[in-house]
Order: sequence, then C-alpha cells, then structure tokens
Amino acid sequence: MVHVLSSRTLLRPADPERSRSFYGETLGLAVHREFGTGPERGTVYFLGNGFLEVSGRAAEPVTPGLVLWLQVADVAAAHRELAERGVEVLREPRQEPWGLVEMWIADPDGIRIVLVEIPAEHPLRYRPGI
Repeated sequence: MVHVLSSRTLLRPADPERSRSFYGETLGLAVHREFGTGPERGTVYFLGNGFLEVSGRAAEPVTPGLVLWLQVADVAAAHRELAERGVEVLREPRQEPWGLVEMWIADPDGIRIVLVEIPAEHPLRYRPGI
C-alpha cells in the first residue's frame, strides 16, 4: 500500500506568468509557497484541502481531460465576482440532478474548472442519523 503524506495537482502552462496571474490575481488563490527563479519558477496555491502547483512550461497543449473541482461557499457570489474580473463563464450556475450547484470556467490554457456549491441539505453535508 502506498502511504500518501501529501498531494497536489501539477500544471505546466504554456505561459506561466499568465497562469500565475489567473490563479493568483483573478481567482485570488492564496500562495502556499514559491520556489526557483525566473519565468518557470514554481508557485503552489492552496486549494482547500489540496494544492495546485504552477511551474515550468508546457511544450505541448495541456491534457484536455483535466478538470479542476473547486468547492466554494456561494457559487452565485463567485459568478458575480469572476464576471466582474472578466473571466469567461463557460456555463452559468445551475443545480445539477445530483443536487450540487455548479458553474464552469476555464484557465488561460483551457483547463476546465468547475466551481461547486454544496447545498445544506445535500448528502455531502447532511447525513441523517450520524
């Protein structure tokens, strides 16, 4: 068995500065740590109970199947804030058949990001009898 102590998602963007601006300034993610120097230096952002590392530079387009799932407290508020910052909304917030409220955006390299709100009555929050 592999004993995992920590984990993070690694992104190798086409334009590291553009991606750092998007994740750090536009989305407002807090920085966990930075390392290295120059344009390919690394920046690790907090993602709730995980991390997102933006470092290096991609020689080829990013894998199209990669999707980041980010839980937020209020999708409607995130929608308003990101729209004000000029972020293109790929799909407006809506409640899914499985009960979550989801909104879709993308980073500068086209990596899809789903912002998710878990309603108070959803089983992910509320477990009767426990």
